[in-house]
Amino acid sequence: MTVKKKPKGAARARARSPRPADAPVRVIVLAAGVGSRMRSSLPKVLHRVGGRPLLDAVLDTAERLSPAETVVVLGAARARVETAIEGRPVRVALQDPPLGTGDAVRCGLELLDASDGPILVLSGDVPLLRPETLAELVRKRGAEDLDLAFLSFRPPDPGAFGRVVRDSRGRVRSIVESKNATPRESKIAEVNAGVYCFRAEALRRCIAAIRKNPLTDEFYLTDAIELIARAGGGVEAVEIPDWREAWGINTRRDLAAAEEIERRRSVERALDSGVTVLDPATVRIGPHVEIAPDAVLHPFVCLEGRTRIGEGCEVFPFTRIADSQVDAGAAVGPHCDVEGARIGPRSRVGPYSRLRPGTVLEEGVRIGNFVETKNAVLGRGTKALHLAYLGDAEIGADVNIGAGVITCNYDGENKNRTEIGEGAFVGSDSQLVAPVTVGKGAYVGAGSTITKNVPDGALAISREGQKNIEGWAARRKSKKAH
Repeated sequence: MTVKKKPKGAARARARSPRPADAPVRVIVLAAGVGSRMRSSLPKVLHRVGGRPLLDAVLDTAERLSPAETVVVLGAARARVETAIEGRPVRVALQDPPLGTGDAVRCGLELLDASDGPILVLSGDVPLLRPETLAELVRKRGAEDLDLAFLSFRPPDPGAFGRVVRDSRGRVRSIVESKNATPRESKIAEVNAGVYCFRAEALRRCIAAIRKNPLTDEFYLTDAIELIARAGGGVEAVEIPDWREAWGINTRRDLAAAEEIERRRSVERALDSGVTVLDPATVRIGPHVEIAPDAVLHPFVCLEGRTRIGEGCEVFPFTRIADSQVDAGAAVGPHCDVEGARIGPRSRVGPYSRLRPGTVLEEGVRIGNFVETKNAVLGRGTKALHLAYLGDAEIGADVNIGAGVITCNYDGENKNRTEIGEGAFVGSDSQLVAPVTVGKGAYVGAGSTITKNVPDGALAISREGQKNIEGWAARRKSKKAH
């Protein structure tokens, strides 16, 4: 009879807790730090890189893994951060008082159920990590059935990062904080990125076993590496090929460096997808922006939020477009500000135009210099080329809006709508006092104030009759002479 030996080390851990490698990952994001080195009243994780808060960047990346659960651990600034992530599919744990990363993970674990499977621990101030890197970390842990896989990297200057200590066989034994490192350990180039993927059971054991550091009175999650290694568990570092991904934000200098890395990444993505970027050093493209091939971006263009730029569009210098759609063949001129708007195919906007939320320009619309629109729909071929305000308006196709036209939409209490029919002509320096309708093919004489509906095909004029006083100028000059 064959007697089976009792499994040891990592094999013993695996025997206790078999689990399919493809079990859904659960995520704990550590975001309780005060960030005192930022010298700011704003919580560190709400500072922005690439147009979005650091914590949003981390959560966006984590969501690409389709996690079963996500818990965000917050601290003293809970109220402000919780408001900022409202609507996301996450739960919030509170760490108060702050007692280190090990304690923060303990707080997060309390909100997760007791099931097994991988648990991914992320820092809320590492915004440049790519989903592919996290997916590889999770895959590595599962494929090799490890108790822990964590990310490491080799920056040009290891500085204050924790060193990854290996034995003579190359096995990970511990992470040593830089301030505690020996001269020999300080020379280690491989450092800890602070991103971990644990087997759930192994994480729970470690959190229970981690002891408070006698110098700082805090619990350090990095102690888990040594605990697992000493017990014979499976632990391995997964090195990030591009060290910049692990860039953590602790100071304003870190923030500026991360901003430049993210900016360059976004420009490179655009170039690789067939976009012409005339001055890559000055263009900024947000992480959620989509740009079709053959679009052209001029210097100092800023594309933010969930903006979509269609094929063959051209965006000229010093223009900002946020959370908007620009359809194929459209052009947005210099010095424009576009937010929450849709610009139809082959439309022309600018220079010096402002399109506010709710603006919809249909095909071939022309918006010129110093024209502002808000919550307004402009039909195909309509043009407003100079110095106009069009708010809360429904404007049909092929309408001409003259210089200085204003839709007077606010009566002090309510916003009211103006409707202008297809083919109408509104003369310069006219005010349309809403609610009011100008019918199809109707004309409004220049300098008119329209308070009543204008029927289809009618001409509306409300200015007073002109009066000429003969000889008035000469008499005025004569009086001045005396």
